[in-house]
Formats: sequence, C-alpha cells, structure tokens
Amino acid sequence: MLTDKIKKILKDKEFVYVATANLEGRPNAAPKFLVKIDNNYIYLLDYVIGKTWENLSVNPRVSISFKDNENFNGYQVNGVVNFITSGKEFDSIVENMKEKQISLTAERVVKGVQRGRKHKNFQVDIPEKGVVIKIKVEEVVEIGATGALEREKF
Repeated sequence: MLTDKIKKILKDKEFVYVATANLEGRPNAAPKFLVKIDNNYIYLLDYVIGKTWENLSVNPRVSISFKDNENFNGYQVNGVVNFITSGKEFDSIVENMKEKQISLTAERVVKGVQRGRKHKNFQVDIPEKGVVIKIKVEEVVEIGATGALEREKF
C-alpha cells in the first residue's frame, strides 16, 4: 500500500508527469491530472487521448514522477494501468475531478485578481472525451536531493 508520506505529497498535486513507451521503446512523457489516490491505486484523467493512451493500450507499464517541494526529493511510482471508460467507478472519478477542477479554477481566479492578472480562459468543464487511467502501484522510488535511491516494491 502507498505510504502516508507519498499520499500526503500527492494530496496537493494537480498534475503528475506520466512516462510511457510503445512496443518499439519510443518514450512519451506528458502531464496528467491527478484525481484520486485510493489504497494502492492512483487515478489520473486523460482527456487528450493521444500518445499516452496509444502507448498504454499496447504496453500497460507506466511510470509517474513528481517532487516533494519541502525537501526536494523526487519520486517515481511504477505500475500497471487499467483504463476505465464508463460505469460507476468512471462516474465517481469524473465527479471527483469536477469538484477538484472547480476548486482549482476558483483558486486560480482569486490569485489572478490578487496579482492583477487577467486570464483568457476560466474553463471549468471537462471535455466529453476522456478516460480514467487507474494505476496499480507496484514500486515507489525515492530520489534524495543528493541522488540516493530508496526502492519499495509492493
């Protein structure tokens, strides 16, 4: 199960970076919206349906990365993906996403007003086309600020 430490770091993340590869080994890395963490699963929303989706359709292995802003340690979470495109679990994740997106949009608007900035787009809608990426976590790698590695397999 993911540790409380990792869950705490991810709790405040909006996006994580997702690395995939196709069957020929050609890499792809893209930011994806982090929606939910539940036990040993991480849920992301992909509404671009591009290279990440293509790669994971043929090679379900994934690596996500993020950093802890407090101590500058980096993290790599490796696992296997299932796509969720409809049903109760999909609907629940989309609802979580809507709540999170509205909250983030409101926060962005308030910060923009406080700084005197204007925004061209205050989108709060989720595109119709989308897929939930459900990652079953198999390994977490912590990369210390000095380069030291610690691995935990599940």
